[in-house]
Amino acid sequence: MANDAPPRWDRRMQQRLARGEAAALGELYDRFASLVHNLAHRVLEDEEAADRVTREVFGYAWENPDAYDPQQGSLRSWIATLAHRQAVHRLREAEARAAADPAGDGTAGEGAVAARGGRTAEDIEERIREASVAARADYIVTSMPAPLRAALELAYFDRRDYRQTAAELGVTEDEARRRLRLGLQLLSTARAPLPEAGPPPGYGRAL
Repeated sequence: MANDAPPRWDRRMQQRLARGEAAALGELYDRFASLVHNLAHRVLEDEEAADRVTREVFGYAWENPDAYDPQQGSLRSWIATLAHRQAVHRLREAEARAAADPAGDGTAGEGAVAARGGRTAEDIEERIREASVAARADYIVTSMPAPLRAALELAYFDRRDYRQTAAELGVTEDEARRRLRLGLQLLSTARAPLPEAGPPPGYGRAL
């Protein structure tokens, strides 16, 4: 199965989950748990909260495999969208609780100012937008073809120019420029909204 083309693997995995194969859930978790946790952590900035979202996402995938539509994209993208939507939902819940109890002692606060640094509702939404863009950018980088990712890492993390990037990758300067251009085009989509394909808000509240 590991050698199947991704679309075929996706369909097979969906069928196995629908049959209730526990081994399929374990395989899905092994393949995508790191992705889910990293996306959730980028949004929530909290290890325990990211763990909780990870459990919720795989619980939803296990109970609702038919919610995945192969015609809409890869299983990886669907799982990532679940993680993003649920993490944003959890962040809004946490900020709402903080706004209602700014003193942190169980007493309700006044106005629309949240406890965390006195943030307003607009501040909270901006924080969510920034976290969402960062999470999507992380996902795009880890999902793009290895040659594009390597070029971007050299150029933007290691501060190499395109000539140095070409030399380190063993490609022509034109090819290095092409890879960097394509990689940047992919990254530019990070601000595009993710499709609404996640679990219902509050799914897995008891987990």
